[in-house]
Amino acid sequence: MSFLTDLLLWVLGLPVLASASYLLLATLLSRKMVEPEPVAGRRFRFIVPAHNESLGIADTVKSLLGVDYPSSEFDVLVVADNCQDDTAAQARAAGAQVLERHDDVHRGKGHALHYAFERLPSDIDAVVVVDADTLVSSNLLRAFAARRAQGAHAIQADYAVRNPHASWRTRLIAIAFGSFHIVRSRARERLRLSCGLRGNGMCFSAAVLVQVPHQAYSIVEDVEYGIRLGEAGFRVHYADEAHVYGEMVSGAAAARSQRRRWEDGRKELVRRNAKRLFTAAVARRDRVLLDLSLDLLLPPLSRIFVYCLLALCAALGLSVIEGAALSSVWGFSGCLLAVALYVLRGWSVSGTGVRGLFDLGFAPVYVLWKAGIRARGQKDSTKTWVRTKREERAD
Repeated sequence: MSFLTDLLLWVLGLPVLASASYLLLATLLSRKMVEPEPVAGRRFRFIVPAHNESLGIADTVKSLLGVDYPSSEFDVLVVADNCQDDTAAQARAAGAQVLERHDDVHRGKGHALHYAFERLPSDIDAVVVVDADTLVSSNLLRAFAARRAQGAHAIQADYAVRNPHASWRTRLIAIAFGSFHIVRSRARERLRLSCGLRGNGMCFSAAVLVQVPHQAYSIVEDVEYGIRLGEAGFRVHYADEAHVYGEMVSGAAAARSQRRRWEDGRKELVRRNAKRLFTAAVARRDRVLLDLSLDLLLPPLSRIFVYCLLALCAALGLSVIEGAALSSVWGFSGCLLAVALYVLRGWSVSGTGVRGLFDLGFAPVYVLWKAGIRARGQKDSTKTWVRTKREERAD
């Protein structure tokens, strides 16, 4: 009887085992990448989609203009999209070119990007998309140019947190970014898969934008466009040494609104794409598409942890009833260990230090907070600009 019980637990726990194994593989392959030799010689355009970003747009423009790359080989374009403030004027004063766009029907970041991409000069080799609350590392364009020289048409820089020490919440986000953006991206790059797009710090060749037009307009337009690139045969390369630093909200109310929009958008993306991607991957024997489909199907980390914990509790409880330890106890214990190693690896690359390690104690609170958001359901639109309230900056 204990054998059948154990076997049933193993079968029911296969999704948990598969998810934990995926995270463990990413952890084992997450050592620092070898940097290619930095080069110049390609002309870039920074594109900054902005909606009512008057407060911080100048800092972003100055950061972009200060990169270590010949000034004659790049420019900065801010798309002031349906703004009701002086974002455009602030961007021009900081040294950027500005496109002002007003469209009451087609609103949102995806539409703003499409508008700018359609107006690229013929001498631009590649565009770099940077959010309006972002600072960048000085080597950003040289890292992208090195990948372009190797034939990459889509590249993603490391997307990190600009204000990790604003609160325990932003430190947890920094650790989550370390796990998701660095650990997974390094592993996928080593396996020559698509590391995926993160919405900030993305680079696209002008040629790929012609071949695969940017017609992605949801709140998760980055993931949506990354899928379209994969289906067209292009993988997203990862530039491990280049960084963009975006501002994260530390307050619960703004974070709740932002998280709900992201989760609703991703849920819709999974519904529309996961099955089709998996079917195409099998039919074409395409490992890039297979990984993109698995990335969509993989539950959020908080949910994987809860599933592992519930599976272990079930195995322990049945072991007590059976009077003997079931082998599934060790299997699900290994799943929890894999999740813990993945999180600790994310912490180790997050730069949050000892304070971040202690803040991992708030993780159960964060898990419950996210569960509450899901329970309350969708309240925000996912098809238009919803500007998240920024942190106050000291002068």
